[in-house]
Amino acid sequence: MIADNLIGFDKIPQTIPHFCIESFRRNNKRDALAFKADNVWQYLSGTDVIERIRRIAIGLSQLGVKAGDKIAIISENRPEWSLTDLAILSLRAVNIPIYTTQAVEQIRYILEDSGAKMLFVSGKKLLKHAEAAIQSVERIERLVFFDDDAKPEGDNRSLTLSEIEQQGIDAGDSVDFDKLLAELKADDLATIIYTSGTTGEPKGVMLTHENFAANVIAISKGLPIRNNDRSLAVLPLSHIFERTVFYVLCTNGVSIHYCPAFDQIATYLQEVKPTIMTAVPRLFEQVYHKIVKKGKAAGGFKTRLFNWALDVGQEYWTAKDMHDSVSPALAAKQAVASKLVFSKWRDGVGGSLRFFVSGGAPLSKKLSYAFWAAGIPILQGYGMTEACIVCANRPDDNKVGSIGTPFQGIEMKIGPQDEILIKGPNVMQGYYNKPEETASALDSEGYYHTGDVGYEDADGHFYVTDRLKDLFKLSNGKYVAPLQVESLLKQSPLVSQAVVVGSGRKQVGALIVPDWDALKEAMESDGVPAEGTRDELADNPHFIKRVQQDAVNLTRELSDFERVKRVYLLPREFSIDKGEMTPTLKIKRSVIDEKFGEAIDEICGS
Repeated sequence: MIADNLIGFDKIPQTIPHFCIESFRRNNKRDALAFKADNVWQYLSGTDVIERIRRIAIGLSQLGVKAGDKIAIISENRPEWSLTDLAILSLRAVNIPIYTTQAVEQIRYILEDSGAKMLFVSGKKLLKHAEAAIQSVERIERLVFFDDDAKPEGDNRSLTLSEIEQQGIDAGDSVDFDKLLAELKADDLATIIYTSGTTGEPKGVMLTHENFAANVIAISKGLPIRNNDRSLAVLPLSHIFERTVFYVLCTNGVSIHYCPAFDQIATYLQEVKPTIMTAVPRLFEQVYHKIVKKGKAAGGFKTRLFNWALDVGQEYWTAKDMHDSVSPALAAKQAVASKLVFSKWRDGVGGSLRFFVSGGAPLSKKLSYAFWAAGIPILQGYGMTEACIVCANRPDDNKVGSIGTPFQGIEMKIGPQDEILIKGPNVMQGYYNKPEETASALDSEGYYHTGDVGYEDADGHFYVTDRLKDLFKLSNGKYVAPLQVESLLKQSPLVSQAVVVGSGRKQVGALIVPDWDALKEAMESDGVPAEGTRDELADNPHFIKRVQQDAVNLTRELSDFERVKRVYLLPREFSIDKGEMTPTLKIKRSVIDEKFGEAIDEICGS
């Protein structure tokens, strides 16, 4: 059965421009897309959006863009990203998204490997970041800027998006946009998205319109998305998760509000009051720790009430998740906690949220239960660049800790070495220019080998326990899955980042980047002076002992060989610029092992 919002969509070509344009036309909402300019919300109606897509597409065709051409985009989240994307796809051209945080060498590699002939850049800041890479790629014929003031003077190959739109206007009816759309086919290549590259160089994942369209239909059938919903787009559109979600929300008539940066999210939540939203565990961890910090700092009765509410919420949702009976007394306590404490949490995310969808990494049960107790459901899902969005929990079928069940038409199974395998119309066509890597990723039966280790329970819910390549063996022969342990460590309000280490060593340890403000407060409360630089405090035995105490307590329920016994504090966060993380914020473990080898020997034994 087709989702109500998509009735009739089986009668139109199964391509992303057809899906999105039909929805913009059908719903014609005044706030189809929304963004802030000069601190004032601006709105594009469905009609406005269609007209701008048409102008950009015709303008690009006037510049010679044709089917199969590769067009790259490097920009923060903003409507121009999506409008340009849909215009590119309307011409049967191929969008090559680039992360704004991508290293210069990787930008150069992506532009050269993809053969991009045109590059869209948001503004001066990103031009400065990527200029060295751009100048070295001779194939780039045109640079197009979203910001009018970013166009360099005297550069003949540069122009602005508004100039392209004007070309589209000037062309008038000489170019038939509907005819261009009619030439678009489901099996046309839509995008090449380059993977993060935790090991080796990035690989270009080829996805067709059918890959996306099938995923849009499957997700729309699986999740209760309404055409009166509002969403806040904060994850990068260059990533497969938010890109796919954008297509899903557009197709279902959801109003989409753009948030350009994480540090603005608190304000945007209050102003937009989203009803559905996507996020990553790091956001929930930060929000949770801020709430806990504020609740415990209130003092007296307020702090006791806050702690009581947290305990009640954990007990209530543990029982619900385990399908245990909830006593009338516990239900009554949960109702009181919801009214007196958790209502403030709901207000903090706008007061209207029906559910979050979380992806990208595991979210600990403790945090999940806390948000569910607060009336803020988090539905954990799972996907990857090679297969879009594969599965998720549902509001009426949620198992905390799992990644849910597959969306319709997608097969998942556990293969050799407990690896998760995926098959379906959402799975990529292969890696661009890399036939050997394609052959090793897609088996003869069409299953994509994810590299993730996990299991399926009796109810058909899947669980990810780690990455095959991240599992490591201690010197005693025991294998450790670091992802699970790291998820536990990040429950501590004193921990900002954690990397579990110990490959080839005697025991498990953890490299910890503390939340320095929280740690200093905790130490001062214990009567320990918190004076000195972060480098000095990271070596302070009192500070090390305090964080180590949390690590030991949080991993106490694990097997003895998996428990974190010693930690090493680091004064700064792991970064993309230093090569320690990918643009999608995944840790490059081989880099960490090499860079911090002496520290790892110290805490894990050589």
